[in-house]
Amino acid sequence: MIYKERLITADQAVSCIESGNRVFIHGSAATPVSLVKALQRRHAEIKDVELVSITNMGDLDFDNPEYRKSFFFNSLFVSANTRSVANSSAGDYVPVFLSRIPQLFRQRIMPIDVAMIQVSPPDLHGYCSLGTSVDITKAAVETSNIVIAQINPNMPRTHGDGFLHVSKIQFLVWCEDQLPEVNYSTGVSSAVIQIGKNVAELIEDGATLQMGIGAIPDQVLSNLTGHKNLGVHTEMLSDGIIPLLQKEVINNKFKKLNVGRTVTSFMLGTRGLYDFVHDNPQIRVMDIAYVNDPSFIRQNPKVAAINSAIEIDLTGQICADSIGRYQYSGIGGQVDFMTGAALSEGGKPIIALPSITNKGISRIVPTLKEGAGVVTTRGHVYWVVTEFGKVNLFGKNLKQRAKDLISIAHPDFQDSLEKAFFERFHSNS
Repeated sequence: MIYKERLITADQAVSCIESGNRVFIHGSAATPVSLVKALQRRHAEIKDVELVSITNMGDLDFDNPEYRKSFFFNSLFVSANTRSVANSSAGDYVPVFLSRIPQLFRQRIMPIDVAMIQVSPPDLHGYCSLGTSVDITKAAVETSNIVIAQINPNMPRTHGDGFLHVSKIQFLVWCEDQLPEVNYSTGVSSAVIQIGKNVAELIEDGATLQMGIGAIPDQVLSNLTGHKNLGVHTEMLSDGIIPLLQKEVINNKFKKLNVGRTVTSFMLGTRGLYDFVHDNPQIRVMDIAYVNDPSFIRQNPKVAAINSAIEIDLTGQICADSIGRYQYSGIGGQVDFMTGAALSEGGKPIIALPSITNKGISRIVPTLKEGAGVVTTRGHVYWVVTEFGKVNLFGKNLKQRAKDLISIAHPDFQDSLEKAFFERFHSNS
């Protein structure tokens, strides 16, 4: 099949979308910006189109008042450019573990009418690659009635579950946009640098790593150059992994699944990362239903799951997706990996967070903000790390947990937390 004869414009491609359709949007670095903008240009012609996605990137405005009757953004993980609309009457948020989202599509709980994706050009056999983001996209594509794809030569061709034959794509659009980039190593605070060192001290040789999103995971990786025989089974990759793979600090030698291969479901970083993973057989980008399944995660040895939080209360409850009632992000894969790591032989579930916010407010609090969502329960929490130290809450009672957390809180807030401790437990110890 000569696919170039099938190429049409983005405006022509999205003309198939009708009022009332549910439209899936490929996420993260794979966000098909040209297709989304073309659909938005049709806002006067359509109404009640439901947009479904996890993290979106790129120069996109989903909160334009002109779109309110045309689109409803039903977010599965809120990102910076969907935050306003997700917290408005024109959007909402679906609380769901990342590992379970494919079930919503495959079991027709949330059937997809149209999937808008971005792929690499097809190879000699006609297979495109979902590139940087297989995650929930594989399930969306497999179950969607119509698939529209931006074919972009800047999209890396990745190995794993993300191959899609061009014959399975109904509408093809050529695009040469640069992929969005994020550099997690710039502008890092001294607190985050120290947290990276503290977390690295918990990681043993032969451990299997999972890293969440943000600067902390890259700082942890930068402190692992002296380790040996590390493995990676993670939902997300960033640039910090490259030096460790090149030095064979990460060799995936002792993993029980995908031995010798680094496993992820999506990646987000600089062009250097996208070039590194291009046609690289040591990287497997796979379906999130597999990657984030605790029953698979637990089979690997010494799983160190490194995630973060917005705030944590003195009993260990983790809020990682909202600021009070304001929906900031999503549940994502935190619980998936906290559970898998806890069940792994020698595993360490780790919550790592700066002791204070950028505005100088303590992240360790007597109680979560009113309306805040509990992403990770206190029963799931083991290690908590700040720049002031690390504590293991597993097996601790409420008073012991509170004392441990106060010990790693910012010194400016320890007195007020001690007061809250006394008010709650009517005891100083």
